[in-house]
Amino acid sequence: MKFRHLLAAALAGASLAPLSVAAQDAPPAVDVTTERTAFDRLVTDSYAADEPGVAVIVTRGGDVIYTGARGVANGETGALLTDGSVFRYASITKQFAAATLLQMVDDGLLSLDDPVSKFLPDYPGDGAAVTVRQLLNHTSGIKSYTNLPGWMAETDTAQPLTNEELVAIFSAEPMEFAPGSAWNYNNSAYYLVGVIIEQVSGRPWYEEMERRIAAPLGLSTLGFRTDEAATTAFATGYTFDGEDRFSASKPIHPSIPGAAGALSGTVLDLAKWASALHGGKVLGAGTYAAMTAPTVLTDGEEIPYGYGLGLSDLRGRPAIGHNGGIFGFSTDSIYLPDEDVFVAVLANSDSPAVGAGTTMRRLAAIAIGDPYESFATVDADIAALAPYFGNYAIANGGGTRLFFERDGQLYTQREGASETQVYAAGGNRFHYGPDSLTWFEMVMPDDGVPVMRMHQNGETAAEIATRTGDVPEREVAEVPAAVLASYVGNYESSIGVLVVAMGEDGRLTGKLGPQNALPLTPSSETEFAVRGVDATVTFELEAGAVTGLVIRQGGQELPFVRQAGE
Repeated sequence: MKFRHLLAAALAGASLAPLSVAAQDAPPAVDVTTERTAFDRLVTDSYAADEPGVAVIVTRGGDVIYTGARGVANGETGALLTDGSVFRYASITKQFAAATLLQMVDDGLLSLDDPVSKFLPDYPGDGAAVTVRQLLNHTSGIKSYTNLPGWMAETDTAQPLTNEELVAIFSAEPMEFAPGSAWNYNNSAYYLVGVIIEQVSGRPWYEEMERRIAAPLGLSTLGFRTDEAATTAFATGYTFDGEDRFSASKPIHPSIPGAAGALSGTVLDLAKWASALHGGKVLGAGTYAAMTAPTVLTDGEEIPYGYGLGLSDLRGRPAIGHNGGIFGFSTDSIYLPDEDVFVAVLANSDSPAVGAGTTMRRLAAIAIGDPYESFATVDADIAALAPYFGNYAIANGGGTRLFFERDGQLYTQREGASETQVYAAGGNRFHYGPDSLTWFEMVMPDDGVPVMRMHQNGETAAEIATRTGDVPEREVAEVPAAVLASYVGNYESSIGVLVVAMGEDGRLTGKLGPQNALPLTPSSETEFAVRGVDATVTFELEAGAVTGLVIRQGGQELPFVRQAGE
């Protein structure tokens, strides 16, 4: 993670096609042995046998066509992961909470247009008028408590909280926007979904979910667990600290994520659930259609998210799914309605060697007979590539992208984003490593002007960019050592503390929280470029004293205040 993650990110739009629940045509004949070999090879190549790993499942027509697992469930005992291992589902939980509430709506117990105040009469401010529908589709404007500066520290997350205690953390915060006017992924909203289920049913939200969904569908491993160690097959969650993949993840009590992310279970039960939900056994046809339809904002803009489910595409096919991330675990799942294919990947690390989503998409592409490109890394011929290095204008006003070499390594950097290391694959093709589906090809047309054909997220259609000139060189200013030393210190903002330090070489670096330290190159006495990131750091002074700094990136500004005593 680099400085680009400091600033608010816009929702990436996804192309949508009409969704259908059943496959329209009989699928082509499948060589089951070849398919299984491809699944096995992908899982084996992506994860080490002696590190935290994954359990995966693939179904077609509701039938399991593949399950697999790779890696260690517990580093102390050496127990291995299996398809029966229990993982935290994280935000995949949201679809279970949404479906529980939607069943209650169908039963006439409440309405999607009911306001929060109907269930929480003392809810303060404009949030009281937010509707149930706006909670479900992330258009409430209520501030998400997981985004509050510094709140997700262990001192907050390890202890149980009551509904009243947790709601009080975010309910008094100012609204981010008028309800229904914008979209912002929101864990507070889904925590409130759980509270509303409890207010209406008179039971804890997870018990109502058990009564309505888990028990009728036979989802025996699905549950809300306050003592994960009591579940024999529960996988231990880990985080990667840069050296050890078995570093213990921060603890989190399930009352903290609540209906936004507290459920756990196996890939087997997740597949059973998907078959039931998308097969019409959980909700009525109209309610299911609403759950899987895009959200329409007050200005008419469509957002590819329904109720607890995101809408996207995979290899040009419409897709429905959700991912999740929580301390120690990362998860992803997808359903392809036209092919009636479901895939889930659950990882017992919040920083796995290959992301759950990447593996999920690769498995799904194999299952529909349209696999993504796969690349081996070869040595790059830097001299031969020199004519291709430069600044590229992306077609249709998409901005610019640099392609360059530094210290024998290849990089690309899109305007306003961080640089990303690139690996040669031979034949003027390049990829971004095993945790990315994106790749590109460099082409030299007859006019001698190089063209970059970028296949974002592995899609067949290429984004075209044409070379317009050399990589621009930044001017480096000479700044006295005493001035540089005056900038050293800790700077605090709404997202954490930025540590500015000086190395033995007399150069400054900036480090935000657990992120890597990045070199700061002076372009003036107060302004510094962040190497590897299209951003600047400007130090602010009052009466000759350094009082703070501002990070500017992509047209946005983020101020930091120097901590007292620095």
